[in-house]
Amino acid sequence: MFTKTMETAQLIKRCIKKDRAAQAELYALYAPTMLGICYRYTKNREDAEDILQEGFVKVFQHMEQFQQKGVFEAWLRRIMVNTAISYLRKHSRYRNQLQVEDLVLHPVSQEQPAIQLDTKELIECIRNLPLAYQTVFNLYAIEGYDHQEIANLLDLNINTVRSQYSRARTMLIQRIQQEQNNTQSKNYGG
Repeated sequence: MFTKTMETAQLIKRCIKKDRAAQAELYALYAPTMLGICYRYTKNREDAEDILQEGFVKVFQHMEQFQQKGVFEAWLRRIMVNTAISYLRKHSRYRNQLQVEDLVLHPVSQEQPAIQLDTKELIECIRNLPLAYQTVFNLYAIEGYDHQEIANLLDLNINTVRSQYSRARTMLIQRIQQEQNNTQSKNYGG
């Protein structure tokens, strides 16, 4: 039985030898998943595609650095996230948005009702957060970075990262509840 892991291991060996066909196969195998990751850090598909391309160039340039002891997809994901962060820093339309700090939000109470949302709706709610909040939320809640790693990656104070994550979470919950209330009103003719 030929698994994705075995196929990837063979492709990596060929990519290290600069085999263009293997690079194309590896790209085809992982690009859809990695595009989704890149898209979480931008406001449009074109920028996500630029990040994806730039990320894969880095992958192919540094393929020999992958120690086939770990999971390739995790290594690839980390490169894409780092490429996305670099992209946000380089492009002026994003740079200023990474420093959001002063926004008054009310804390989320402990009596929050259970929230039900499908994945597509949740992703859209996350994408509608201010970019700084969206970036920190994605890095912490989805990618699994800790607050210190995020602070280092984004060149922010750790307290700013904690605050942005908390505010992102609060805004997300408020938006989801608002969306659910709107849905319930429509369902009940309100």
